[in-house]
Amino acid sequence: MADTGGTWIASDEDAGARYAPLWSRLRWMIFLYGLPVVAFLAIGMLRAEDYVGRDNDDAMRLVQVRDLLAGQSWFDLTQTRLGLDGGTLMHWSRLIDLPLAALISLFEPIAGTGRAEMIALAIWPFVLVIALLATMGLAGRRIGGPQCMHFCLGLTAIFIATSNRFLAGAIDHHNVQLVLVATMVAMVVDQRYRAINFAIAGAAAALAIAIGVETTPFVAAICLVVAVIWAREGRVFASAAIAFGTALAATVSAAFLLTVAPHLYGAVTCDSLSIAFYTLSAAGGVLLAVAATVASGLDRPARFAILAAAGVVIAGVLLGIAPECLRNPLSDLDPLLRELWLDRVIEARSFLFIAEQDPGSLGGFYAAGLLAVGLCLWRIWRGERTGLSLILLVVVAVNWGIALMQVRASVFSNLLSILPISLLLVDLRSRTMQGGGGPFASIIYVLAVLVSVPAVWAVAGELAVNGVGEMAADGQKGADRCYSAAAMADLQKIEPTLVVDPSNMGASILRFTEHRALSAPYHRNPQGMLAELRIGLAAPDEAAGMLKALGQPILAFCADDPQTRMIAEREPRGLYGRLAAGELPDFLEPLPVAAGTGVKLFRLKANILPQVAE
Repeated sequence: MADTGGTWIASDEDAGARYAPLWSRLRWMIFLYGLPVVAFLAIGMLRAEDYVGRDNDDAMRLVQVRDLLAGQSWFDLTQTRLGLDGGTLMHWSRLIDLPLAALISLFEPIAGTGRAEMIALAIWPFVLVIALLATMGLAGRRIGGPQCMHFCLGLTAIFIATSNRFLAGAIDHHNVQLVLVATMVAMVVDQRYRAINFAIAGAAAALAIAIGVETTPFVAAICLVVAVIWAREGRVFASAAIAFGTALAATVSAAFLLTVAPHLYGAVTCDSLSIAFYTLSAAGGVLLAVAATVASGLDRPARFAILAAAGVVIAGVLLGIAPECLRNPLSDLDPLLRELWLDRVIEARSFLFIAEQDPGSLGGFYAAGLLAVGLCLWRIWRGERTGLSLILLVVVAVNWGIALMQVRASVFSNLLSILPISLLLVDLRSRTMQGGGGPFASIIYVLAVLVSVPAVWAVAGELAVNGVGEMAADGQKGADRCYSAAAMADLQKIEPTLVVDPSNMGASILRFTEHRALSAPYHRNPQGMLAELRIGLAAPDEAAGMLKALGQPILAFCADDPQTRMIAEREPRGLYGRLAAGELPDFLEPLPVAAGTGVKLFRLKANILPQVAE
């Protein structure tokens, strides 16, 4: 294929969208599909007992935003009330704190602090709903025209409504990452290779890294896609490649300078934006922009050779600056912490673990992505729009492959699988409307729609494995009794001190009280989590000494907490095992708690403190 002859992606995007019928105009269809989704989520918000999302990360994000509004330095991410003395330096980006803090500050003068938080936490996910529909609808129109756009919008609406990422109060960074991932894909499938779109893709890639480096493999895949298109297309793609590389380098530079404290510029961290990820992404962007500027006129083999040389340079930069980041940053966790915490975190589980422990959920995590990968391979084998199919294969397969190791990536593969599946649905609908295949074609079309929805697989899997009774079980019982505002009410009455708590309770303690929490489920607080686990496992006399070493803490015990139950079952003669059995060790005295709460509070008896200290 000649360098100047056509484009490799071959899209069906409607060039005359301005004069197209209303049903094919994206801006109106975003409103049409977005309104019922927002209404559905708003009804759920009105019925919810709390305005903060159910995830621990949502509560912890609110705590971080509150600290910023209370005067904590923009560059200081230390949670001073988490963990042992000195607090815990978090790795979350201020780029998410900023819009949330701005919304709260906007509404606070007219609604008060509490209501301002409620309004801000309700608005933020809804804004992202519209953004995700817009980017997915645009991607669908670009790859398959108005019909594909409608399928993408419909499936994305279902994805949003059946996910917990966009519920009111969901303020962790995962929903923003989904929007950024969709934005990158919508931009790189632009078959006209317009520079502005690839500049947006580069900026989105940089922001994705700055907000959460777990998206780095996907960003690397997008960068590789853009680089390969340039190496193949040459001059036709030069301006797009320059725009992408320049925007990537400029945006990640801005994010680094604006969010990393100057005294940490040289520090290497593998779980947040640091000199390691900054150098890699900025160098990659600059190398691509320079190559596209000076080498686009060379023949194709020469461009691929230059691309390979750039890859070697980037690999050398990585090995020279941060070779430790080639490993999992959680691989050095204490074995006890891995056994009793990390291996129990659902989003960190692997395909093999889920297949053994929870096979009913496999379909919801993996089926749609696997179908999309198969569809892309089928089109490539048939020679149908090979360039586009290769791009879609890469963006889905990368996330699906990561999900095999950590299921958290399945939400990205499920989202992006909508694109190749929508193309299939366009073909099937056309055949059905034309009457080809008879009733069988209609059945295939309906089945294809059903198997395209991860929630259908999730419900079917749960029904098949666990039955209706298990699905109807109240999964919020433990949360209500252990982590809710009511559960924290008794702690609020006690003068602030250190609370020895199960990790899932930590974010609630920080949110609802002025206490310091020893444990919360964050890998940057390993010593605090380990201290709590060892106290719970230890024999009562040994646990007494551990508690005294922490000063005069409060012990918060909730038998409904899953980790607490696990510790009690693992060591029935340990402190938690004794407390779960209703036995009160001599060195503890109970504190008054309200009836109905699952949290029991204890402190060391004053008359035995000297004996314990010995």
